[in-house]
Amino acid sequence: MNIHHLELFYYVARHGGISRAVRNMPYGIQQPAVSSQILLLEEDLGAKLFERQPFKLTREGGELYEFVRPFFDGLFPMAEKLRKQSAPSLRIGASELVLRDYLPTVIEQLRRHEPKLRLGLRSGFQHEVEQWLLDREIDLAIVPLESKPPARVRCLRLLRLPLVLLVHKKSKLKSAATLWAGGEITEPLICLPPTEPMTRNFRTGLQRRQIDWPHSIEASSMGLVTRYVANGYGIGVSLGDTEVVKHPDVRVLPLEGFDALEMAALWSGEPTPLVRVVLEESQRFVAKHWPDLAVSDQLE
Repeated sequence: MNIHHLELFYYVARHGGISRAVRNMPYGIQQPAVSSQILLLEEDLGAKLFERQPFKLTREGGELYEFVRPFFDGLFPMAEKLRKQSAPSLRIGASELVLRDYLPTVIEQLRRHEPKLRLGLRSGFQHEVEQWLLDREIDLAIVPLESKPPARVRCLRLLRLPLVLLVHKKSKLKSAATLWAGGEITEPLICLPPTEPMTRNFRTGLQRRQIDWPHSIEASSMGLVTRYVANGYGIGVSLGDTEVVKHPDVRVLPLEGFDALEMAALWSGEPTPLVRVVLEESQRFVAKHWPDLAVSDQLE
């Protein structure tokens, strides 16, 4: 018998139906996939395991459930027992900005709690890290929040970072409003790729003003945006109140009326003690560095 099929049957029998099993599984899987794989199991065994409407285990289904239940019931407790016997680990998915500029400070505090902590770090966007969380490939994510997370992913908003323009310090431009009022914009635009949430927010703001300003330079990081502006290559788009925009040859101009970038922590299920420490340290970090930009969400 296929072990994965047995696992799916275990959840269906335990929760009393396929739709309920899908809602309670520790990883993401669609209802049609569960149905098709249960059918494969029934074909392999040559027996019907349960009635669909209303749900009821058949005699064969009851026997199989009693056989597999002790193993699957004890699987997670055994995993937790083994984890406690080894060095603690934490797997974090985050945006490139968070991994490079902010997470190191939080990790430093975390290591004071767990000196032997093993870390796994992955870079990704919101839709990617949500799937990693549902598949249990990571324990926590810190990313720009572009949309409402799925029901099984919990969310703690941390702060809202405003969008800004970066110009060379010798530029005569003193405000973004002056740039919009000048008609066609001829200055080269330096920005992150179109898939980045910050760039999408900037494009939305331009559309509201019916302004067409195509990319001239597509930078792979905000650090490069700042450097290219300092080198005189054009005007850049970045996030205000961050270390990455600070440069002696660069001036920061606020972008009034543009949607800020909201940063949030995401996780699935009840937070483990390690995840809770990261969440609490993240909130303290934000409160210390951006007291005016922090979001007042409460960690339950």
